[in-house]
Amino acid sequence: MARVLLGQSYFLRFDPKLLAAMQPYPPLGTLYAAACLREQGHVVSLFDAMLADSEDGWAAAIDVQRPDYAVLYEDSFNYLSKMCLLAMREAALRMLALARARGCVTIVCGSDATDNAARYLAGGADVVIVGEGEITLAAVLEAGVRPGGPSLAEIPGLAFHDADGRLVETGRRPSMRDLDALPPPAWDLIDMERYRAAWAQHGRFSMNVATTRGCPFHCNWCAKPIWGQRYAVRSPEAVASEMAWLQRVHGVDHISFVDDILGLKPGWLETFARLVRAQEVLLPFKCLSRADLLLRDGEVEALRTAGCEMVWMGAESGSQKILDAMDKGTRVEQIVEAARRLREAGIRFGFFLQFGYPGEDRADIEATRQLVLRCLPDDIGISVSYPLPGTPFFARVQADLGPRRNWQDSADLAMLYRGPYSTRFYRRLHTAIHKEFRLYRAAGTAALAAHLRRILGGSRARRDLARVRDALTLPFDRAVLAALARLERPRPDPRGRTPGPARQI
Repeated sequence: MARVLLGQSYFLRFDPKLLAAMQPYPPLGTLYAAACLREQGHVVSLFDAMLADSEDGWAAAIDVQRPDYAVLYEDSFNYLSKMCLLAMREAALRMLALARARGCVTIVCGSDATDNAARYLAGGADVVIVGEGEITLAAVLEAGVRPGGPSLAEIPGLAFHDADGRLVETGRRPSMRDLDALPPPAWDLIDMERYRAAWAQHGRFSMNVATTRGCPFHCNWCAKPIWGQRYAVRSPEAVASEMAWLQRVHGVDHISFVDDILGLKPGWLETFARLVRAQEVLLPFKCLSRADLLLRDGEVEALRTAGCEMVWMGAESGSQKILDAMDKGTRVEQIVEAARRLREAGIRFGFFLQFGYPGEDRADIEATRQLVLRCLPDDIGISVSYPLPGTPFFARVQADLGPRRNWQDSADLAMLYRGPYSTRFYRRLHTAIHKEFRLYRAAGTAALAAHLRRILGGSRARRDLARVRDALTLPFDRAVLAALARLERPRPDPRGRTPGPARQI
């Protein structure tokens, strides 16, 4: 059978913000692909870009392994792969060139390649896999190694150039439904000790696990190039067994569930909680969820029983107008109630917040700020609306897009379309809200002034010195924001709503 080198192009070293955080996870999607190819009898090796220094490591791996096929199989469970950061796309194209120069057949699978197949074919890919990749990749290899096998044109889920240089697209392959039929990820291909060492500074060893693929909700800015609108779910028995194996064999003591939403299927969480308790696999974990789902009967209690430590909620906005414009399907009061239930259950929670959606004005920004101060989550993540191909949001703002369509790295925060305010405004807003949030988290609203007086008057640790810096510089950030808001004035809502009155930011 074929010799295959699998890799991916997400280099932690090319993303300064996440490099500083140093919480790396292996490329789970790539490991699933490796396991599937092994099951077909291929000889598989892996280049793990996550902890690599540069693309030179990929070239060295090709020289050592001498594969027939060099496959860039991006980890679709990593949300940054879906965002298609420019630093990672540039790395992928360099990796393709290195593989082609060494005589390998080159194959690419991932969100960016699915959306931009022609770009990757022009950049050195022989074949681009469109959508979910395990079955399609195995079929491509079979076509290459088995005489009389199917031609590429007969394999659904591909884009390639024919002998005359014409682009051939073979349509989409339906996504898998039975995820339990997949072999376990090829964990042995990663350097587990390097990951353990990276996590040592956090006092734990965390590993990533997926229980689902896809999401059925209709948020109009959310791209779904791999699994579309459908979703599939693993059995809770399979997930509990995988966690037990990671704990027993590798000493993992924390889990990051990488699903868009954990426990999407009704009753799944309750069964899962019962299983992990019965098997004594009570690993603390973090996950993502939605406010409305957290209000289902027994949902928060099942999370607590299963060992949930942290829930990240896609709150997005404290303005109902903006949530409705996003087709989010949730209400502000649901966010508040879900936060209350999580706190009462002793589960920490974070809010993902999004600014810059069309029609946003200062009243909407202030509503989001007030939501944060009212609920005081344990953490927040702030982004600006990011137009991704294939989404209704992209179609809505396409006429306002500039020549640049992607962020360079995860801390970029550039407005890629002509939104309500400028990139400069939203970057300053990001800074100001984070500072205010940290101050309120440090002391609570009632005790904030006393806390600041106390730490300003004595010797404190570095964390308190950072809070002093936040307190001293926050008024300046607010003044800059107010000046920018006066100068820029938000663009009117395309649906005709007049921007609201100016309020404090």
